[in-house]
Amino acid sequence: MKIGIIGAGNIGGNLTRRLTALGHEVSVANSRGPQTLTALAEETGATPVTASEAAKGAQVVVVTVPLKAVPDLPAGFLDGAAEGVAVIDTGNYYPQRDGRIAAIEDGLPESRWTEQRIGHLVIKAFNGTYAQDILDRGRPQGTPDRQALPVAGDDPAAKQAVRDLIDELGFDTVDGGGLDDSWRQQPGTPVYGNRGDADAITKGLAEASPERTAEFRA
Repeated sequence: MKIGIIGAGNIGGNLTRRLTALGHEVSVANSRGPQTLTALAEETGATPVTASEAAKGAQVVVVTVPLKAVPDLPAGFLDGAAEGVAVIDTGNYYPQRDGRIAAIEDGLPESRWTEQRIGHLVIKAFNGTYAQDILDRGRPQGTPDRQALPVAGDDPAAKQAVRDLIDELGFDTVDGGGLDDSWRQQPGTPVYGNRGDADAITKGLAEASPERTAEFRA
């Protein structure tokens, strides 16, 4: 599968490592230019590109940049993606880093805000996952207590594609509902950073409160 990754930080870098190891054709971009990705490319075999090129022909695109950087993504960066591309948003709103975003403070789910800015449906996944776990905690399907990740989004086909990819990475998934329900996996909720199995994640989603904790408000 052809996969584009925009953002080469902890999550983006480790997804690049695992997905290339699984045989996927990965293009990776960051904000500083492909010349800064030489080491990651040599390590993984991924192709370093600009953010404008990362989605070209891609069936899955991972947007894994700080929320404050989403409006700076190149206009039309998804235009060359494959038809029906699944766009994964791994982002979280941290006001200490991102500044105050009024719409999110007023209750708009973080991924809905991202979706509105990039002009394409997104699937929220990996936002509460420890980056190192992507490398270390994947297990074969059917393994007892296999770690599960919540996945939310409005496009059933794209959501299934993302769930299948996560399964390939070695994790179970739990359907987190539509994107308007994705607040249930935002920072401060019971599933954020939760390494539990599918039952634990299902329980955590159900127990989430829409009221943000003070730690995650501006």
